[in-house]
Amino acid sequence: MTALPVVSSKTVRRHARRLLLRHPVRLVPVLVLHALAAALGLTAPWLLGRLVEDVQAGQDTVTTVVPAILGFLLTQSVLIGLAVHQSARLAEQVIAELREDFVRDLLRLPLARVESAGVGDLVTRSTRDVDALARIVRDAVPSSLVALTAIVTTLGALLLTGPLMVVPCLLALPLLWPAARWYLARARDGYLRERSSYARTAEVLTETVEGARTVEALGTAPWRVERMRRAARESYGAERHTLWLRSVFLPVTDTAIAVPTIATLVLGGIGYDRGWVSLGAVTAATLYAQQLAGQIDVLLYQQDKLQVGGASMARLLGVSEAAAVGGAGGGRPQEDRPGTDAVDPAVPSAPRTEARVKARVRTPTRAWAGTGAGAGTAARDIVLLSVSHAYQGGPDVLHDIDLTVRAGERLAVVGPSGAGKSTLGRLIAGIDRPRAGSITVAGLPLDRLSRSELRAEIAMVTQDYHVFRGSVRDNLLLARSTADDREIDRALTAVGADGWVTELGLDTPLHDGGRRLSPAEAQQLSLARLLLTDPHTLVLDEATSLLNPRLARDLERSLAAVSQGRTVISIAHRLHTAYDADRVVVLEDGRIVESGPHRDLLGLDGAYAALWRSWHGEGARA
Repeated sequence: MTALPVVSSKTVRRHARRLLLRHPVRLVPVLVLHALAAALGLTAPWLLGRLVEDVQAGQDTVTTVVPAILGFLLTQSVLIGLAVHQSARLAEQVIAELREDFVRDLLRLPLARVESAGVGDLVTRSTRDVDALARIVRDAVPSSLVALTAIVTTLGALLLTGPLMVVPCLLALPLLWPAARWYLARARDGYLRERSSYARTAEVLTETVEGARTVEALGTAPWRVERMRRAARESYGAERHTLWLRSVFLPVTDTAIAVPTIATLVLGGIGYDRGWVSLGAVTAATLYAQQLAGQIDVLLYQQDKLQVGGASMARLLGVSEAAAVGGAGGGRPQEDRPGTDAVDPAVPSAPRTEARVKARVRTPTRAWAGTGAGAGTAARDIVLLSVSHAYQGGPDVLHDIDLTVRAGERLAVVGPSGAGKSTLGRLIAGIDRPRAGSITVAGLPLDRLSRSELRAEIAMVTQDYHVFRGSVRDNLLLARSTADDREIDRALTAVGADGWVTELGLDTPLHDGGRRLSPAEAQQLSLARLLLTDPHTLVLDEATSLLNPRLARDLERSLAAVSQGRTVISIAHRLHTAYDADRVVVLEDGRIVESGPHRDLLGLDGAYAALWRSWHGEGARA
């Protein structure tokens, strides 16, 4: 599996600034309220210093100074409450936008990239990383903002109290600076490793849950437990590493921030003894140093959370980067994978032997002419020239494919398991990009079409299906929100689902609290959705595999009836699909070895005839 990318720290900082500056109307009041609250927090130490000087001079100002201090503290509390409220509103808006951006970017990802990333990586990015970032935006960012504002204003107050009083605060720098550099140099990689280990744990757990019946049937539970143990051990090691970073960094900082207060008392006492500063100035400076230490402590403590948030944002923005780049690659479809029994990626599969087919493509002598509604028009022909494809740097599974699919043609692609049929379908549907060669639709390169343009031209349905939470109608309207009941009924009738849907009702909820569809019903629903999207070209890869043979044949004939004028490319595992097609293309070891109508290919007595006899039995006749 190929994990989704992670962006740099610079990109994270730039995006964070852009998110905040996107809301100046809410950001400015937050900054002003925090600044006012920090400024009011400076008045109490100053007033206490004045009170000490007044008492020293024999003046009784307690009755006026103490109520003033209480008044300033109360006002500061009100301002802090307003600032926190405004910060929370801004944070929730930013979180909402982050979630929306992530979902939008996730849906823009090429399907091949989603498959190659694996469910664990996507699940952890959409759950753990989003939640971690939400907590950071709600808590760590406002707290850090308050601490930074308070540190700046407190240093300013110390300068006004007496420039000499700033010196003790600088004594913490020789400890804080190298400790912070050491920690920050290691924290990002540590937290990225930690988040990545969560992804692998989620991957193993999800695979085990989804394949629970297979695990039980094959008796592989101990092996799955061992895989989970390895993933948990990796996650444990990653978490111990980040814990070690904190256990080194935080004690050093706790020691360092105690230095300013102690040094202020010592140096202030010496300064007062020698007449350099007043006792009131020493009192105020000590309180300021204590406030400064507290705010530095908050800021350093939040650094750990900010590093977690930065790692999470880097992973979320990696989805955006992958969506922007597009990119191909991706996982190999199950039908084309050698050694599919070895589902553990940690266990290497045996190397594939590439049996090259040296003979040229065999074509019947009779010239073939398409019989579809669009035959003879090149307006939306799909043309593959010298197309080769490999998965993730492996050997080619398709070799120098030259193929023209005429508009309106019904094409069947057949061949033994592992021949490259599903890969060819994915390339034509634009899910993967060829390693070499070109694919065009109506003369336009496939990779130049936007996703919406591509899906308007070509749609692919596989044996995989998904029923979304909601009613039957909701699931169908996902394909085209403007479809009326008549169009819905027509699509359901075409796929043979009108009976059970009428009995069930279009507005019946599915999943929780409602009806659960059988695999065959879910596949029919998926095919009805496909018809409602109304693409020009349909690529069907085992689209009727969950139906019984009789129902599958009836459904394919119904699809053929409603697909007049459309191009239909069927990855044929049941050869009656090839019998009904205008043309059959035979693949062996990633190469086209025969091409032509069903009867003509039987007459050649070659690869297709052998497949037909094998499927029907040795004595079968067309």
